[in-house]
This record gives sequence, C-alpha cells and structure tokens, in this order.
Amino acid sequence: MKTEIAYIHKIDAKHKVAQKSGKEESLSERLISSINRTTNYYLQCQHPEGYWWFELESNVTITAEYLMLLKFLGIENPEREQKIVTHLLRKQRSDGTWAIYYDGPGEISATVEAYFALKLAGYPEDSEEMTSARDFILKSGGIENCRIFTKIFLALFGNYSWERIPPFPVELILFPDWFPFSIYAFSSWTRASLVPISILLHLRPVKTIEGARVDELYVSSPNGRKKPSNCMNFLIFSRHIGKLLFKAPFIPLRNKALKKAEEWIVDHQEKSGDWAGIQPAMVNSLLALFSLGYPLDHPVIQKGLEALETFLIDKGDEVVLQSCISPVWDTALNCIALVEAGIPPKYPAIQLAAEWLLKQQIFRGGDWQVKRPDLEPGGWAFEFHNDHYPDVDDSAVVLMALQRAVGDNPSAKCAIERGINWVLGMQSSDGGWGAFDVDNNKEYLNRIPFADLEAMIDPSTADLTGRVLQMMGYYGYDKDHPVAKKAIRFLRKIQEPDGSWWGRWGVNYIYGTWSVLSGLESIKEDFSQPWIQKAVQWLKNCQNPDGGWGETCESYKDPSLSGHGPSTASQTAWALLGLMAAGEWESPEISRGIQYLLKNQQPDGTWEEEYFTGTGFPKYFMLRYHNYRNCFPLMALGRYYGWLQDQLRLPGKTSLQMS
Repeated sequence: MKTEIAYIHKIDAKHKVAQKSGKEESLSERLISSINRTTNYYLQCQHPEGYWWFELESNVTITAEYLMLLKFLGIENPEREQKIVTHLLRKQRSDGTWAIYYDGPGEISATVEAYFALKLAGYPEDSEEMTSARDFILKSGGIENCRIFTKIFLALFGNYSWERIPPFPVELILFPDWFPFSIYAFSSWTRASLVPISILLHLRPVKTIEGARVDELYVSSPNGRKKPSNCMNFLIFSRHIGKLLFKAPFIPLRNKALKKAEEWIVDHQEKSGDWAGIQPAMVNSLLALFSLGYPLDHPVIQKGLEALETFLIDKGDEVVLQSCISPVWDTALNCIALVEAGIPPKYPAIQLAAEWLLKQQIFRGGDWQVKRPDLEPGGWAFEFHNDHYPDVDDSAVVLMALQRAVGDNPSAKCAIERGINWVLGMQSSDGGWGAFDVDNNKEYLNRIPFADLEAMIDPSTADLTGRVLQMMGYYGYDKDHPVAKKAIRFLRKIQEPDGSWWGRWGVNYIYGTWSVLSGLESIKEDFSQPWIQKAVQWLKNCQNPDGGWGETCESYKDPSLSGHGPSTASQTAWALLGLMAAGEWESPEISRGIQYLLKNQQPDGTWEEEYFTGTGFPKYFMLRYHNYRNCFPLMALGRYYGWLQDQLRLPGKTSLQMS
C-alpha cells in the first residue's frame, strides 16, 4: 500500500493540485471525481428509449434556406419566421458578416443567404445589420462570387438568372451505372441533392415576392455575364448537351428523364419523410416536387415537411434548423465512453442503449448496392431514419459499442456478424474505406462547375480506415488478416510527410492521426516501426503550452496550420487517446493533457467548447457536435484511470459512484 501511495504522490508531484479542506487531493481522486460528474451528466440526459441525441450545429445557411423554402412553398408562419430572424441576427458578427464556423472569417455565401432570408422576412434594408452585411458582400465581389447552391436559391426568387447556372442535365439519371457521369459516380450526399436540383435546372421556376429583390448585392448589372469558368471539359460537355437536349427531337428523352428523376426522389423518401437524412437533399427534393406540380397537401410533401420539423430546435425566442441529426452516432460513442469510464456493461443505461442500437440496424438495400450487389445489408445510419444510406463510420462505432455492451450475448450474435460482414464488405479496392460507397473516387468530378464545395465524391480516408481497423481489433482480428493488411498499405501510402494523417470527418490532422493510431493499436500492429513513431512524435509536438491540443478549421485550407489552434476538450481527448494507443502512458504529454481536461471541466461534469471540431465538407462546411466536448474527454479520462488502476491496484472502476 505504501508503494502505491508513493507512486500516486510521485505522479502528483509533477502538478500543483488544489487543497481541499486542508487535504491534498490525489490524481486518482481527482480522476474519480471528474469521471463521476460526467457519467452522472450522461445518465441523467439519456432518453427513456435508450438513445442520446445532442445538437449538431453548422452555419446560418441551413436555417436561412429553410425560411426560403417556406416562402417558396407559400407557407406562412409569422411566429417561426420571427424566431428565424432572431437566430440570424444573433449569429451576425460585429463586422456585419456571417461565418461558417466559430472565430472564422466572414464568408460571402453565408452572408448573402442570411441577408436574403432577412429581406424575405421583411427586415429593413436600411438597418445597420443589413447595411454592414451589404458592404461586406460588395467588397467581396457580390453575388457572382457566391457558391452555386446560393445562386440556385436566389434564382428561385428571380434574383439570379437560371441561364447563368452551369447545367446539370437531368438525363444523367438515364445513363448506365458504369458511365463516367452516372449519378452513382457521385457521392451519396451529392446524388441525393443533385437529382432534385437537375429537375429545378430544367423547370427553372421563379417565385416573385414583392420587396425581395437583391439587385443591390451585384457589383455589376444583374443581367451581366460573368466570364465563363475554365473547369475542364465537363463544362463544355454539359453546356452542349443541355442545349442539344432542349431541342424538339430530344423532348421525349427529357420527359422520360424527368419522370425517372421524379420517381427516384419519391422512391428514396424514407417512411418518416426524410431524404438521405440531410437538409440539402430534403429541401431540394421538396422544391423539385412542388415545382413539378405536387400540391402542399400531397402525402410526399407533407411527410417531407414533417421530417424537416424534426431537425428544428426551438430555443425560445429563436429557432435553428440542423443540417443533420446524430442520435445513432451520439449513442454509440456515449456507450463506449461510459464503459471506458467504469460503468458496468450490464448497467441498465448501457443495456437500454445497446437494445436501441440493435433496433436501428438496417436490413434493406440502398444505393451502396450498385457497387456491392451481393453484399448482405447490415449497417447502421447516422440518423433516426436513413435506410437508403447506412455508413461505415457509424456501423463501425456501433459495433464497438455493442462489443462492449453485449459481448457474446447469443441474441445479438447474428446482428453483430451481419454488421461486421457489411463493414468489411465495403472496403474499397485501394484498401481503405469511404463513408457510404465503395470506390467512389473519380477525382474529375471534383473539377466540374458544380463542385465548388469539392465534395462530389466519397473516397477512402484515413479516419474511416482507422476506425474500421479499431472495430476489427475489438472482434479479434489482427494485423495479419488480409483485410487489415490492405488497409495498412493504404494508410502508409497516404500518410503525410510529417507523420500525421488528414482527417475527413473531424478537424483535422489531430482527428485523422488519433483514428489511425487507435486502429493500428487495436489490431496489434508493431508500434516500434518508424512510420508509426513519426505519427506519435507529431502528436507530441502539437501540444499547446496549456497542456491541451487544438487545431483550427483553417488547416483544411492551409496545411501548415495542421495541429495548431486554441486548445479544445475534444481535440485534447483525441490526442490523448492517440498517445494512449501508442503506449505513451507515462509521457509528460499525457500527464499534462490529463491535467488540462481536469482543470477545465465544469462543475456539472461538462466542458465548454465553442470551436467547431467536426467536418461536413472540408474547407466549406464545418460542424460543431455538442456531444464531442464531453464524450471524448470522458473516454480519455476513463481510459487513463483504467491504466492507473492497473498500475496501482486502485479501487475498481465499477466502484465509481452513480446517482
């Protein structure tokens, strides 16, 4: 016992800890106190059905477009409209702009969309808020410098010429799957949005609303023409195809394509009314079907509107629309974190969550079957309702949560086996995994005019590949398995020169590097290899003076900023988990990182984090998962206490107090 106490004091001697009633709190006591507070926070906010669900914050374009949708459909809701106005004004910065993430620069498309939504709602054009926004827009080049999707919303109300938007021929839906521009060559999120947009581009609907012109946002005449973009031959191809298909002999073909696109949209609607579980697909599908003549009381329209309602968060005097919702993701991550923190797998909250997750497994086919027609369904989606689009990331994390929660329970064995088979069957030919599809990697699609967000494809990424390897390790697969060998070769090939890995779905290199290291450790890869040690050293070198880690969203635009930014709880936890995977338990970096988390925890067991650490589309659409700032620190602290317990034979984790 004396040895154990001395060892604890040796660890604590590196840090000045608070005095409490004249008694020094040991590191282990601080860890237990911290873990208890966060576990109790989670146990108290679990839904009665077993899931957790937290806000997924993006930027004002999502809510602004919702107001535009209501106006286009002719739906009047003055109370909600006012709440949207309040939300938009609260998000405006002092310089008159709107950004796409916290502490980011003013962004022209977001500012134009917020400005236009406010004008649609009748907000005074001569107000200080509108004047300052307008000044920024004009200094930034005006409407012509906006993204294409912003221009489409403006065109719906006669504020931009449909002729000036690059064509995306609806006839593409008729092309065979192997065709280079088949809709299935595009990513799932692009496909679900561009099929309805192709209908809008053909119909070119215009809704005229008095007082909703934004001619003042043009640097030159709204009727002028911007110099054509030089975006590879697809621009020429699509323009010629578009002009050709408008000619009389091709009208029957176009009508056939329109009908097929309409049927595709209707067939891809979930029973709940959702489309692809994301706002762009849902809003554009409603706009397209309404423009085709579907009345507001049509069941498809009604269900779609009801589904959008579930994305809304009413905050009293303001309302915000989420771009997506994340209950499956939140629940799986929290299960893992709580078990790491010492909650017994048989504890009712964990069992309830596991039962709920098992019910969310998808046993029907989806678009992914175009590339994997013989693969049996068995994955999970991100949202409540998205059977057409299960994804690899959610499926892998759910399977890890189930392994912790149900173990070898015979009742879950079949579901788990189907899930594992589905995830492994989604491996791409390069050895990695994308999110929703196999071999969705045609880079030329990111150079067409519609690709101004550079997110037209869903290629293999390091973070997803690392996650799958981690899941494989949970179920006894090791580095010698053929699937793992291919994945390791892929990861070595795409590793950055400094040792890190780019993060597709989280910010950014810290996220990618953590995921890969966790995966490699799980399959028992040899960490003494130089290429892995280089990644470990990179993480160590990124630590901030305050003991935490942080990385700005700007690192997607400027890789020299990789691993640099103000410390955040979630990114600190990722770095710690990566170093723990590397066995760096006694390193000063882990010790300082743990102290950072302990020091910055709030009394209720949560952490504050305003920075965006999630990624939708790198550079262009960043996310703030309100669950990340708590679940990942809990995971890191729980894992560290587990190691400390093993070293010092401290009280078992299951002795943690749960209220």
